[in-house]
Amino acid sequence: MSELPAFIARQYPYRSHHLPTRFGRMHYVDQGTGRPVLLLHGNPTWSFLYRKVIAGLEGDPYRVVAPDLIGLGLSDKPRSVQEHSLRRHGEALLELVEALDLKDVVLGVQDWGGPMGAWMAARAGGRVTGLVVMNTSLLSPERFRTTKFHRFSRMPVVSDVAFRLFNFPIPVLGRAQGDPGSISGDVARAYAWPLRRVRDREAPLALARMVPSYPEHPTVAEMVAGDAWARGFSGPVELVWGMKDPILGRALKRHREVFPQARVTETQAGHFLQEEVPEEIIAAIRRVAEALRG
Repeated sequence: MSELPAFIARQYPYRSHHLPTRFGRMHYVDQGTGRPVLLLHGNPTWSFLYRKVIAGLEGDPYRVVAPDLIGLGLSDKPRSVQEHSLRRHGEALLELVEALDLKDVVLGVQDWGGPMGAWMAARAGGRVTGLVVMNTSLLSPERFRTTKFHRFSRMPVVSDVAFRLFNFPIPVLGRAQGDPGSISGDVARAYAWPLRRVRDREAPLALARMVPSYPEHPTVAEMVAGDAWARGFSGPVELVWGMKDPILGRALKRHREVFPQARVTETQAGHFLQEEVPEEIIAAIRRVAEALRG
């Protein structure tokens, strides 16, 4: 992977693939053979977030596919905040799933990967048969109490300066963790590297502003089909949650209600729980895959 600096390649030794989509060229990794496991990240990370999960599944009968959302990681970077929407991201993911002909998929989702993955799954013709949900929301909002982070993203001028000039929130990702040290050193540098150029920093701000803050927000209507898909999903489901997440820790309650039969693993991790509790995520993926085999 010559396009990556050595300090990332040492941690993330996976071959790069790219797929042209209507929203831009999407980067992804594709490891192993067997049942597909599709792992979707959120804002402002990239597939590097799943490197420990990918490594833990090596040698198992799984084909692990982990894309970078358009605008993040090694995917193309649209130059305007307005280009981003739940629909456009969902369409790009659907193009990936169809191009790779992924079937009987175990879908793992976190942060924006949840609603985007649900948007895709609702239109994928039954390709997703198992589900691992991590610190996200697959569901349309009932209340519109946004976090300080999301309120800040809508402040004129100051948010543009912070996100574009100072690469916010990349320097403070550790504050969303149970263990702040879990994102530090070369790990923190790896999250900053794809957004090292000011012109490439539109997605973190766009995705922050895509979080619904009022009933007429355009994202609300785009979440309807994904919400319905999640509520009607009949395959095996596991919930793995970081309870120290200041952003989506409380979202576990609604997902317990929607998936009453799901096995729930509560952890002391934060928002980016893949960094802190990869073994719990790996175990959940294996159990869902085993339930499908059974």
